[in-house]
Amino acid sequence: MAIKKALVTGSSRGIGLVICSQLLQKGFSVLGTKNRSDVPDKLLNHQHFSIVETDLSDLESITSALKLYLIEDPPDVIINNAGIFLEGDIELSDEEWLSVWNKTMQVNLTSSSLLSKWYINGCIQNGKEGLIINIASRAAYRGDFQQYAAYAASKGGMAAFTKSIARDFSRKGILAYTIAPGFIKTEMAEDAIQQFGEEGLTKNAAFDEITSPEEVANLVTWLAGGEVKHMSGSTFHINGGSYMV
Repeated sequence: MAIKKALVTGSSRGIGLVICSQLLQKGFSVLGTKNRSDVPDKLLNHQHFSIVETDLSDLESITSALKLYLIEDPPDVIINNAGIFLEGDIELSDEEWLSVWNKTMQVNLTSSSLLSKWYINGCIQNGKEGLIINIASRAAYRGDFQQYAAYAASKGGMAAFTKSIARDFSRKGILAYTIAPGFIKTEMAEDAIQQFGEEGLTKNAAFDEITSPEEVANLVTWLAGGEVKHMSGSTFHINGGSYMV
């Protein structure tokens, strides 16, 4: 049996790093992307892991790094995990505010959508089935503080884009899912943890602990198995009961 292949963006740390590790344990061959962060040696030395460096805020960079791969040799699954969380207070100048807005949209929404577009075209041209997992956020559904409105809007767009893919391409064998995490105990959440503490961040949640990246990765690897085809287009909420749908 041929080994399954996966692409994971933002694989050098946080949720992406744990997703890569779990997919490798499940027998996948994984291509990860990184920008500035170093990838741990344990991952780099794995025989079925490889890394490509690309800047998701730069169209030329992602085109040269990934377009041909996704169109000519599409993997079995792509996981759009990479994202940024920039602060853009409403009182900033228009130029400063739009700078945050535009960069957030480019990294979180435009790049993931473009990768998905190339991947869908590649699957169709090669007569392959495919599977897309987009890592959004609870902010897509409940919003966020105004200074992180760009982040919430980008993740809301990601969820809507996923549903649109699922509506047209599920019948062609290309499935698409959204995962919407709440606070996850990773480097991205460290500032909030230091400022409010775990007790403050879980005050109105169903659990008194922050969700681990391993739980999110468990969900990703389960979906990557392709066992729930008729849930294509669905959003899976994993946020410690801080927001229930």
